[in-house]
Amino acid sequence: MRFGFPGRHPCRKKIFVIGATGYLGGVLARHFVEEGYEVTGLARREEAGAKLAAAGITPVSGSLDDGMATVLAAASDADAVVYAAQVELDREPEVLERLCQALAGTGKTLIFTSGSGVFMKRTAGEWTSEAMAEDDPFEPVAFLSERVRTERIVRAAAETGVRAMVVRPPAIWGPGDNGQVARVYRTVATAGAACYVGSGLAAYSCVHHTDLARLYALAIERGVPGALYHAAGGEFAWRWIAEAVARDLGVPARSLSMDEAQEMFGPLGAMIYSACSRSLDLRARTELGWKPVHGDMLSQVGEPRLRALARLAPEGPDAAPSGHAFPGQQAVSARHRA
Repeated sequence: MRFGFPGRHPCRKKIFVIGATGYLGGVLARHFVEEGYEVTGLARREEAGAKLAAAGITPVSGSLDDGMATVLAAASDADAVVYAAQVELDREPEVLERLCQALAGTGKTLIFTSGSGVFMKRTAGEWTSEAMAEDDPFEPVAFLSERVRTERIVRAAAETGVRAMVVRPPAIWGPGDNGQVARVYRTVATAGAACYVGSGLAAYSCVHHTDLARLYALAIERGVPGALYHAAGGEFAWRWIAEAVARDLGVPARSLSMDEAQEMFGPLGAMIYSACSRSLDLRARTELGWKPVHGDMLSQVGEPRLRALARLAPEGPDAAPSGHAFPGQQAVSARHRA
């Protein structure tokens, strides 16, 4: 079943991207422009708005911190709203509830970006066979419980006349990212070795950002109200990355104890980099017809921009984990460092 957008020419559906100035939101907004949509994007600062305009995205001046009047007006004016922003997780349920209320009864599309970190397993660097499909039950990680509450708010909005859905990406990679491969290159600057935690076999599903952008576009066109979609294009273990980086740079690969990892990455980073979060995406493939084409995150190894990170000054334990790869983690990191 396909869903239309009443009131607009079919070639000019209007999508409002909240988070368009960030990594993932920017990828999505540019993809929608390339697909022929009319795209607007939220921008807090004038210079950020200018960059959006240069990419063919109409900037909407405002933020999620100023009463949201501008945000809600832009959402109401669009055919579809894609939320890919970063806010403090304890604020996130309120923000999405207000969006759902503003769109209630309109039949318009709302897609909320969550992340597979909600069901990560603390394994101290070990592998686990457990992998989660879209609607498998799980006990959420405590500090991400508000993220799960937000997911439920959005999915429940389907009962109030909103074509609401959740996309729960795993680790996201692609040109210009700041994700897992970049993190391992940085450990060379810190420790003189490409580092992983414990056995390094803790596994995370991953997806290339262009494959993920296609999933969002398919969800806009074909998605089922109230649905949740995973997007697993591949899988990596931290040790695989470290050994590939070590070969590229001619340095050793090294295992860190949990204490050493906490010193290098901070407590939150050490937990994330030693955890498993493996996704199954049957619903995305069957309902949306989604098929990823990029599977190997290690194809990034050797890029000049990444090699340069091994020569930078160490970031120290207060450096935040890559927020785009673990959606919502930047907000968590800031709160843990406060």
